[in-house]
Amino acid sequence: MRIARVERDGQVFYAAVEGTLLRRLEGCIFDEVRLTDETYRLDEARLLSPVQPSKVVAVGINYADHMEEMKHQKPEDPVIFIKPASCVVGPDEPIVRPPQSARVDYEAELGVVIGRHCQRIGADEAMDYVLGFTCVNDVTARDIQQKDGQWTRAKGFYTFAPIGPWIETAFDYTQADVESRLNGKVCQHSNTRLLMNPIPKLISFISQVMTLEAGDVIATGTPAGIGPMVAGDVVEIEVEGIGILRNPVIDWE
Repeated sequence: MRIARVERDGQVFYAAVEGTLLRRLEGCIFDEVRLTDETYRLDEARLLSPVQPSKVVAVGINYADHMEEMKHQKPEDPVIFIKPASCVVGPDEPIVRPPQSARVDYEAELGVVIGRHCQRIGADEAMDYVLGFTCVNDVTARDIQQKDGQWTRAKGFYTFAPIGPWIETAFDYTQADVESRLNGKVCQHSNTRLLMNPIPKLISFISQVMTLEAGDVIATGTPAGIGPMVAGDVVEIEVEGIGILRNPVIDWE
C-alpha cells in the first residue's frame, strides 16, 4: 500500500494512493487501518511529510563511491547522526538556505519508516519493525560541515529533511535505484544493492544505541554526485518503486 499524509480543506488525514486517487484511511497507520469509500483526486489535496518523526537518524558514508568522493576512510561501524524533527518538510515545500552557509547540498537517500517501538533488536528481526519506505533529501550545509568537523549544525537547519511523497509498504529495498536531479539534470544515480551496511544491519545497530519510535525515519546514506543548490533551483529525489520527492530552493530572506 502507498500511504500518504494529506491536507484538504483544513483537515489532515492519511489516505491510500491509488493511481491518481486518494482513498481516505481510518485508524492508525502504525496499528490497523481500513479503507473508506471517501475518495479525492490527488490534485485536490496537499501532500504533507508522510510521518512526523521524533527524529531522523541518518547514516553517513554508506556508499563506497561517496566515501571516495568525500575522501573518507571506510568506517569500522556505521556512522550515524541525528536530524531533529524541526528539519522535516514535505513534498513541494521549500528548502530554505540559511544565511550562515555559502553552500547547501542535496543528498538523495532511501528512507526507512519505523512502524513500532524498537530497542536492542537483532538484524534477523529488524524488518518486522518497518512500516515502509520513502524518499529523503539529507540537505547539508557543506561548508559548515567541513568547518565544524562534526555534523549536527550542518545537517540540522530548518527544512533540511524533506521526506515523501508517501510511504510504500510493499517495496524491495535490496535493489532499488536512487537518483537526484537538479533542475531536471541527473546528479546522483546508484542502487541500494551497493549500500556498504545493509538496512537490517543498520536498524539493529541503531537500536542498540537509541530507542526508535513509530514514525521515526532512518536515512540510509547517499551515493556520489552531491552538489550545491541555489535559490530558484528545484531538486528531485527519486527512489525506484516509491516515487519522486520534489522541493524548490529559496534563500532565508
